[in-house]
Amino acid sequence: MQIFYAPGISGNSWVLDEKESKHCIRVLRMKKGTPVKVIDGKGNLFEGVISRADQKKCKIAIDNIIREFEKRNYLLHIAISPLKNPERFEWFVEKSVEIGIDEITPLICKNTEKQRIKPERINNIIISAMKQSLKAGKTILNEPTSFEDFIKKDLEGIKLISHCNSAGERTKIDTVYSRGDNAVILIGPEGDFSDNEITAAIKNNFRPVHLGKSRLRTETAGITACYSIYFLNQ
Repeated sequence: MQIFYAPGISGNSWVLDEKESKHCIRVLRMKKGTPVKVIDGKGNLFEGVISRADQKKCKIAIDNIIREFEKRNYLLHIAISPLKNPERFEWFVEKSVEIGIDEITPLICKNTEKQRIKPERINNIIISAMKQSLKAGKTILNEPTSFEDFIKKDLEGIKLISHCNSAGERTKIDTVYSRGDNAVILIGPEGDFSDNEITAAIKNNFRPVHLGKSRLRTETAGITACYSIYFLNQ
């Protein structure tokens, strides 16, 4: 069954926006009476049928609402450096949303080569991945934030920094993370975090961890961290 996105949806009926209406009626060729599901990005899943098959204003008659659909027992926030190749950062966003992530913060570090992102494009990727993977809660994309400012924030949950500096003491995620804990994980840029950044993060109560023996690309490290938390909660 197809999933559509309608932020703000409420009541016994709702009209999809033009983009979703066009996809529903013109692309998928759905007809009046076709069952559909709609998510609001706030964790709720709406079930209903098409009551007006209009490719600009498709109307849905809602007959059931599932609150907190597929809600996880933890929150995950990954702060990760933007990449020189934006497609790799976008790949991280897409796959992390499919696995399950609540917040993404582009983290501007000393070695970050490209500090800008395209928020509209990335939010579209988030919405598409959310629909594809049957998520009802929309991942929050935060504004790019400097490393120094981010580590001083009042962050909820266990705080971890994944880096590749073998000179420092690091441990596996499963030795410091427990099932059900909220987590904030820092992932560095190509070239890794600087020594000063690692030291500053530890002083601000971030625990240094590694993601295995392989040296991973930034986007792969982000996905690995995301999946590690997912796996530990199964």
